[in-house]
Amino acid sequence: MASSAPARLLAPTSDEDRRIAAVRKYPIDTSSGHALDKIVSLAARIFGAPMAGVAIVHTDRVRLIASHGTVGATETVRVPGLSASAVLQPDPYVVTDAVTDPRTVNHPLVRGDLGIRFYAAAPITTADRERPGTVNVLDTRPRRPSDDQLDALRDLAELAMEELDLRLSAVRPVAAERARRADAERLARTLQRTLLPPALPTVPGLHAAAACHTASPDEVGGDFYDLFPLDDGRWAPFIGDVCGKGADAAALTSLTRCTLRAAAIYDPGPCTVLSNLDTVLKGEQQGGAPRHCTALFGVLEPTADSSFTLTLAGGGHPPALALRSDGTVQAVSTIGGQLIGAARATFHTDHHPPVPGRALLLYTGGLVVARTPDGDMLGQERLARHLAAARPPSAADLLHTVDGLLGSLGPGVGDDNALLALSVPLPPASPHQENR
Repeated sequence: MASSAPARLLAPTSDEDRRIAAVRKYPIDTSSGHALDKIVSLAARIFGAPMAGVAIVHTDRVRLIASHGTVGATETVRVPGLSASAVLQPDPYVVTDAVTDPRTVNHPLVRGDLGIRFYAAAPITTADRERPGTVNVLDTRPRRPSDDQLDALRDLAELAMEELDLRLSAVRPVAAERARRADAERLARTLQRTLLPPALPTVPGLHAAAACHTASPDEVGGDFYDLFPLDDGRWAPFIGDVCGKGADAAALTSLTRCTLRAAAIYDPGPCTVLSNLDTVLKGEQQGGAPRHCTALFGVLEPTADSSFTLTLAGGGHPPALALRSDGTVQAVSTIGGQLIGAARATFHTDHHPPVPGRALLLYTGGLVVARTPDGDMLGQERLARHLAAARPPSAADLLHTVDGLLGSLGPGVGDDNALLALSVPLPPASPHQENR
């Protein structure tokens, strides 16, 4: 006969007793605070997921002490399947589809109003290897995370642990300046990982190469680039630079890059994409510091003659440079275009059929404001003359040429630089073929 007394779902063991002691050790029953809010917001952005949180697993309940995108109760009964299971192992815990996974199919967050389908968590681990809670990412649709996303989630869990250690230091009280500095540096490194794609994709008929140079090795930059496929056979390159330096600029860069990719899913028109980014950045201000950036966003469409047409729009960004096969270098105009996120920003699209030149260089403003040995700014004209003299035949050669130029300027390079080079290989020679 079943007992009328409620059963304990997870009876404490000696290991569980030590884990609960770690939970009680830390001051976690207070408001989340700015650092944990930043961590969960970044976790959601890295995964492109609507919900994220920091969960602490008590004896009989799970408490959310920081959240992004979640609504309703901040506390649930402790049952196996999600956070209660994730704290039992040292590695990230992933549920790709909670509705079909036997570990989670009956969990209240899966069966209830939230309708969770995807869950990923990294345990928050103390110095003595106890795990009081997790950093979680949740979605209402099934999905499979990448290794890079899970690595970033581990880093964010370490940051959450450092924040809890900082709170403990403040309670004791002990000077925590060194820990705060380490926390800021670790957060900056984690943010930097989200700024750039791990590798450029292979585009049939197109060569691509990219690089990003930070002026200071100890500071995260705000320059970014990307090249990704659209769902109709076209490709979208973009490059940009957010205002500011450090971790705040890196967080804004992550938001900007994710927004550009997401906006292109619904309407890849370059003006529309930049307008959507403008709306997002203005919404992020909300009485705080301005959120501005410059950017070029383009759409490359393959043509029947093994070339590409280019549609390009810019917002306050230096024009791209086209290198033609005859050695001439020409700025690719983007008519109008104001600083993205500024008041009354407008954008205009330019069409360039076919791709203007055999190679195209997209770069950020730090390149042209670099100082030459005579003290003058490099400027677009000097840059164009340097490229015309070098006549690099491919995207990789173009990037190598610019890297060499930056190296020759030495201390004259005082700002970050992002570079994205694209080139169309020359077709086989033919007596009747024009030299383009």
